[in-house]
Amino acid sequence: MHVARSLADAEPTPYWTAGSVRPDPGPALTGRRACDLAVVGGGYGGLWTALRAKERDPSLDVVVLEAGRIGSAASGRNGGFCSASLTHGLLNGVGRWPDDMDVLERLGWENLRAIAATLTRYGIDADWDPTGELTVATQEWQVPLLEEEAEHAFELGWEPILLGREGVRAEVNSPTYLAGLWDRHAVALLHPAKLAWGLADACRSLGVRIFEDTRVTGLRPDGGRLRLDGAHGAIGAHRVALATGAFPPLLRRMRGFVVPVYEYALVTEPLSRAQRDAVGWRRRQGVGDSGNRYHYYRLTPDGRVVWGGYDAVYHFGGRIGAALERRPAAFASLARNFFTTFPQLDGVRFAHAWGGVVDTCTRFCAFFGTAHDSRLAYAAGYTGLGVGATRFGADVMLDLLHLGVGPGEETERTRLAMVRDKPVPFPPEPLRFGAIELTRRAMARADREGGRRGPWLRALDRIGAGFGS
Repeated sequence: MHVARSLADAEPTPYWTAGSVRPDPGPALTGRRACDLAVVGGGYGGLWTALRAKERDPSLDVVVLEAGRIGSAASGRNGGFCSASLTHGLLNGVGRWPDDMDVLERLGWENLRAIAATLTRYGIDADWDPTGELTVATQEWQVPLLEEEAEHAFELGWEPILLGREGVRAEVNSPTYLAGLWDRHAVALLHPAKLAWGLADACRSLGVRIFEDTRVTGLRPDGGRLRLDGAHGAIGAHRVALATGAFPPLLRRMRGFVVPVYEYALVTEPLSRAQRDAVGWRRRQGVGDSGNRYHYYRLTPDGRVVWGGYDAVYHFGGRIGAALERRPAAFASLARNFFTTFPQLDGVRFAHAWGGVVDTCTRFCAFFGTAHDSRLAYAAGYTGLGVGATRFGADVMLDLLHLGVGPGEETERTRLAMVRDKPVPFPPEPLRFGAIELTRRAMARADREGGRRGPWLRALDRIGAGFGS
């Protein structure tokens, strides 16, 4: 294995957007305009909100305002795992909302099926592949965690398959695997950028106006509307939905709850037939390991391996910028871990290496709220699980805005403790940076020391806080 050689020709661009026919950009917002619902953010969260609003009430005038290009941020950079989980995994949900898990799991499954139906209804070709997901243990301390998750899954009516060493290696051949939990139905793999572009096309087909290269710089009441200001125009809206992900929120009250975290990914050149045979992986499951610093990986339709995760990097002050998407040390760590997992692929080269920013909160899944007398709703903090959960989040925001819901009426979604509660906030700087760095180091130490959680991680566990991507 020669890590530097394997990365020598990797393009510093996301695989998903480099190899696809990217749509032409939409117009920027100019002049003064008005609408019923303005959605800030043209990622999955914003596009699902616009689409679901028009499906609820076709008469609504809906506008989407995107600071860059559709699919240019997290929606075009993720691994393409569309999960039924709304809680970033079963154990996280059971630990936080045990009384609501039956409902949360049912709503998550309904959400996943609805996404598949939406792709069919609008003719969105996002390479949808319902492969399921294989969670693997690579250290002995992780095996009981898989067994515990399997037990909870059976209690909730799932039928996952718990695999021992030989069974899991028969599915995907890695000498590092000690056990696996295979859920055959809870995850579909897809092409993330094609999903974003397809959702945008579906929105436009229903009459949604999408403005790209339109960064919203201000939000304020303006008579009976909320005014959103951009560089070259402004829009007045009766209702506003904020779906800005990791980018600085327009509401000050949100800033303590979400931080932007960079994570990184690689994609290989297409594997040869012999290399594919050496790995197995005939059922093409999405795979994730069980470390505190975990990897996710999958096959693409043309036989490449997408390999990402592991490092989650926060920059002081929540700094975001294109230069931070390139981190040679992170790419090298990913490559080393790839060859440790699949030594039979020694000599494979990586074709793309990129980074992207994720909206992270301390409970690892979305939080929600309203402002301006419930004329504005927001959802953020998906922590890497937004491919599927953003559709659920869109429906929560529309419920909170009473679009398609009677005044004062609650829904099954808005009654959930997950929707009503907020995560533990991050402290202000410089404590924020220090606490996150301390947590990252403690997580790495726990992985090295058999999963033993030191005093700092145990303290975070007691208050229900954590850090990840």
